[in-house]
Amino acid sequence: MLRKPKIQRFNESVLSKYQIYNSLFLTLPFDDISNTGAFLPLFSEICAKGYQDNQDPTTIVDSFFSKFFNDKPEEERISLLFKFIQYIERQVVLFDAIEDAAFSIVNNMDGHGTLRNVKEEAQAIGKLEALQSHLKEFKIRPVLTAHPTQFYPGAVLGIITDLALAIEQNDLTSIKKLLAQLGKTPFFKKKKPTPFDEAVSLIWYLENVFYQSSSKIFNYIQNNIFGDNELSNDVVKLGFWPGGDRDGNPFVTPEITLNVADRLKTAVLRNYYRDIRKLKRRITFDKADVIIAELEMSLYQNIFLPSKKNTLQKDTFLSKLYEIKQVLIENHKSLFIEEIMDLINKVKLFGFHFASLDIRQDSRVHHNVLIGIVKDTIENNLGIFPDNYESLSEAEQIEVLTKVSGKIDPEIITDEMAKATLKSIYVMQEIQKYNGEEGCNRYIISNNQTIINVLEAFAMIKLTGWTKPTVDVVPLFETVDDLQHAKMVMEALYNNEEYKTHLASRGNVQPIMLGFSDGTKDGGYLMANWSIYKAKEELTLISRKYDIKVVFFDGRGGPPARGGGKTHQFYASLGPNIENKEVQLTVQGQTISSNFGTVDSCQYNLEQLLSSGIQEIFNQEKSELKEGDRATMQQLADVSYQAYTDFKAHPKFMPYLENMSTLKYYAKTNIGSRPSKRGKSDKLLFSDLRAIPFVGSWSQLKQNVPGFFGVGTAMAHFEDKGEFDKIKSLYENSLFFKTLIENSMMSLSKSFFQLTAYMQNDDEYGEFWNLIHDEYLLTKRLLLKLTGYNELMEDLESMKASIKVREEIVLPLLTIQQFALKKIQEFEKGKGVDSALIEVYEKMVTRSLFGNINASRNSA
Repeated sequence: MLRKPKIQRFNESVLSKYQIYNSLFLTLPFDDISNTGAFLPLFSEICAKGYQDNQDPTTIVDSFFSKFFNDKPEEERISLLFKFIQYIERQVVLFDAIEDAAFSIVNNMDGHGTLRNVKEEAQAIGKLEALQSHLKEFKIRPVLTAHPTQFYPGAVLGIITDLALAIEQNDLTSIKKLLAQLGKTPFFKKKKPTPFDEAVSLIWYLENVFYQSSSKIFNYIQNNIFGDNELSNDVVKLGFWPGGDRDGNPFVTPEITLNVADRLKTAVLRNYYRDIRKLKRRITFDKADVIIAELEMSLYQNIFLPSKKNTLQKDTFLSKLYEIKQVLIENHKSLFIEEIMDLINKVKLFGFHFASLDIRQDSRVHHNVLIGIVKDTIENNLGIFPDNYESLSEAEQIEVLTKVSGKIDPEIITDEMAKATLKSIYVMQEIQKYNGEEGCNRYIISNNQTIINVLEAFAMIKLTGWTKPTVDVVPLFETVDDLQHAKMVMEALYNNEEYKTHLASRGNVQPIMLGFSDGTKDGGYLMANWSIYKAKEELTLISRKYDIKVVFFDGRGGPPARGGGKTHQFYASLGPNIENKEVQLTVQGQTISSNFGTVDSCQYNLEQLLSSGIQEIFNQEKSELKEGDRATMQQLADVSYQAYTDFKAHPKFMPYLENMSTLKYYAKTNIGSRPSKRGKSDKLLFSDLRAIPFVGSWSQLKQNVPGFFGVGTAMAHFEDKGEFDKIKSLYENSLFFKTLIENSMMSLSKSFFQLTAYMQNDDEYGEFWNLIHDEYLLTKRLLLKLTGYNELMEDLESMKASIKVREEIVLPLLTIQQFALKKIQEFEKGKGVDSALIEVYEKMVTRSLFGNINASRNSA
């Protein structure tokens, strides 16, 4: 039977079901929201027609009230708007659940990029051995982070999961109950979560999703690609940041880190216990039944104990499972051998740590911390640092840092940050002792600029008595300048004798992290991505020169402006001059729930990542950039960088963000434990802006500047010179550039300038708004010219349809948000300010942030 086109499957399994269940949802009577469901469609219709008629949000809201609530006081009108917000954010949840339920129908689970497809292609061209060889080394490492780009509290995530299952089973009774539950479940968090709270929320995904999908992938590779030859490579490794990411988060303490590691171990033991309980019902044979009963009891006793008191060790657990396997082979005709191997494979993947907990801190903090340590060690006559350390030249400081050793008691350190930093390294050792080395073996240095930044962190590691540290020191290069200097920093490190010895002990493997989010914020869309591409080429070359295997770890966000978008296509597009034995990337916020929120979606997207790194076995010509195309890419990046730099330098850039966007409201949402900006200055500085609220604020305005600004100007530079064919050549020859263009199209597709068109007449910000709008129009025109499309994303009909529905859902929400922002501005400019009313409208702005961000889950 012919498979229906993807857009048809989407329309039948997602769009039609949403229309049906949304109709049901709108009729449910919730406390304090009576009749809201009847008025919301009317309000949505007035919003859509109003923008078609070039009306502004205030006019649209006022016209709705004059038509339906003309005799109602302002208090009741405000109440209705809040009820609309409640409904809309729940409509987004409903749509999420329906898309989750239909994932395996809309997406071909055996199609291009899946393991079955890869295996069959390899078999067809006689490359199965080459595939096996590649999979003996290649790994993927998704690293879950708690960066606040998703607003769903844990209870709502649970409802999405249950609702998706009920929709998949067409269980109308359960659906009605779950929709009613959804209507009564609060979305707004009254207080910020702690880092431990964030960890617990994400561990849910490890326990309920990644545990199943990762092991399914490993089992498939073992059974269908390797057969009887046991695979020793853990092809899917999991990373974890909540509880270990100290960068800009004063609430992450050494105690929190220990508690999170303990919770991770408890979670994986709990999953093993569940599996052992199931196995015990099957393995009821002589000898094997005794061993499995002992394992069940041992797991039960250890689940509820702190790691320090655990008696069960990973190696013991694994050896007992192998013992059961042998008994089944020798005495019971290998009955249920696959079930035992499934658990053995899970222990190989997850150990007793579940996911590796990374520690991260900013280089500027490290520097201040080290100076504090230097002063205290000198004062205590420990003889570790020379008295004149601070006045030494950089070369002399490098010499001291390289040779430093000792064991400092953190309690002698007077500076609290320095004390906590040292303690966090002692904590790493403790986690390794009880959870295994992979429990916590990477120290990431944010904002890395020089070799000193790396050696300061390395010196602190050695000052905890860790003479042969089983830890990788990972520099993170983020800004355009830092990316350009990365090669020089790493070559200096590779020539440092002490660090060379350390690398040798780590198998001559050097992980290097590259920051897409802050890179884009700093240099604009094209320059950030091109700078990272070139940095990877240079770092690969210099690492190969010194016989070092470099592993790139990409700090990617959800939307294209933060390195998201078509992630799998991006990795498949990297040329032969970029090392690709591993794909490591951060997964955060709505990207976790959208790409990895169900077992099906998680397995599919993990397989896509795996396949993106093994394309070379199919003799496909790697997309190495030709000299002419490289020159074009460089010129595009340079021109766009200048345009973006000039844009940032515009005198209205920061005031516009501060006064016309939702930037300052992010701190009030209580969605993450981390402060919404760096620094303590009352004045808003660009350098203090975090990438997430920066990109998010443009998204709330429906302007999505970071995903396109400068792209149009750069392309127009070639068009004006009659050299547009050079860009066409680059687009046709480079999958890397094609991916960038398609991701930028996604940013444009989610822009809606009619929402803020009223700003073009603003005395203070009108010129600036027009500057942004002109770049949008220019970029859109030239992207369509380049691709030959009649409309944006026309080759991705199902994704475009999903975006369209989501944008329609949140349009009333954004209208309310702009209406409230305008009210606040009017109050603040007027006399006799009603502070109570301002507070109400500020709350309205804050509440309206949620639904729009959640609706953007398909941006990755």
